[in-house]
Amino acid sequence: MTGADARAALAAAAARDGAPSSDYDLNRDLPLPANRVLRPASVLVAVRERAGQAELVLTKRSSRLKHHPGQIAFPGGKLDEGDASAEAAALREAEEEVGLAPDAVELLGSLPPHETVTGFCVTPVLGWIAGGFTPRPEAGEVDEVFFAPLRFVLEPGNFVVESRHWRGSRRYYYAVPWGPYYIWGATARILRGLADRVRP
Repeated sequence: MTGADARAALAAAAARDGAPSSDYDLNRDLPLPANRVLRPASVLVAVRERAGQAELVLTKRSSRLKHHPGQIAFPGGKLDEGDASAEAAALREAEEEVGLAPDAVELLGSLPPHETVTGFCVTPVLGWIAGGFTPRPEAGEVDEVFFAPLRFVLEPGNFVVESRHWRGSRRYYYAVPWGPYYIWGATARILRGLADRVRP
């Protein structure tokens, strides 16, 4: 997928109406926590063009982190009091985690929110990296920054549904393995939702 095609596809996907997604989508028999309060968060689904092809920015979280150690994730995190919007939070987190300057990102819109089993309501913000970008992983939080071909992670046929035991029951989730990277959980669910919107 060329850069021009990718940018147009992402902008069109952001403009389409759609329902929110959830980590519970494949687990309808699991009861939602009673009186749950979701904390707002956002992630930056950032894409760049390199050698004529579109690439998605992803991180491998530090294995030393308390929550989700070693997992593949978008740059992002919870909204702070000083964040004016979900977009502002996503840009701030991306700068902190991978060294992506906010002024190098063209915002293309957002996807419907995604609820995680850890109690966050995550807004996926779509961004196009307009300038050069040399990743700078945040020490202690990010072990690695890598780029996955956008064409690969937007192909529904590359996704699988897998399961594991979680809190006493079997939990099903999406995964889209690529090379040595096992992309799963909320990250894969958001990507699957984006793939469906790109190919309605």
